[in-house]
Amino acid sequence: MRDETLLASARACRPRSREAMAQRAATDIPDGWYVNLGIGIPTLIANHVPADREVIFQSENGLLGIGPAPAAEAVDPFLINAGKQHVTLLKGAALLHQADSFAMIRGRHLDLCVLGAFQVAANGDIANWATSDTDAAPAVGGAMDLALGARRVWVMMEHTTRDGAPRIVSECTYPLTALGVVSRIYTNLAVIDITPQGLRLVELVDGLTLSELQKVTAAPLLA
Repeated sequence: MRDETLLASARACRPRSREAMAQRAATDIPDGWYVNLGIGIPTLIANHVPADREVIFQSENGLLGIGPAPAAEAVDPFLINAGKQHVTLLKGAALLHQADSFAMIRGRHLDLCVLGAFQVAANGDIANWATSDTDAAPAVGGAMDLALGARRVWVMMEHTTRDGAPRIVSECTYPLTALGVVSRIYTNLAVIDITPQGLRLVELVDGLTLSELQKVTAAPLLA
């Protein structure tokens, strides 16, 4: 059953769309960073990098220098990212052997990885891999390497499941991808930092209060 509290709060506030979530996260990525974008919502970040900033996006299947998503008439059927989405390449981009791509990840040459998730725990644990029953993603795939290899890990996800269950929890109940690696979470309702003291609220969407957010978050929030 859906959480009626969430539905009431959602009517009163203005949750961010997925594109708005991606735009919000893009503004926090510093100039010159090397960044991997996980399958799902994070890939939208490449469409929203500020014009005065250079961010070098990497995909574990061997792309370096990914640009915004292509227009329908400009799709190159042979140019895809790790999530099987069509992409563009910016000037100066490179095509790598997959072994070189993972050497870049495992050698800690990525400043940031932004992953999707099913659950994130208050201590930074992340659970984000699927069984791939629909062939949508390769099980745990490269997420485990990225979660451990990137210097920083952010998560972008809806704040709750479709049934209203919190995705931010005290302890993950799904199989873990990595322990204690997430430092920031972007959702359709808030931006939250994971600190040694706990979950620290950075930003709320308009029209939502901290107490309302706490009702759909299964771990204590610090103002």
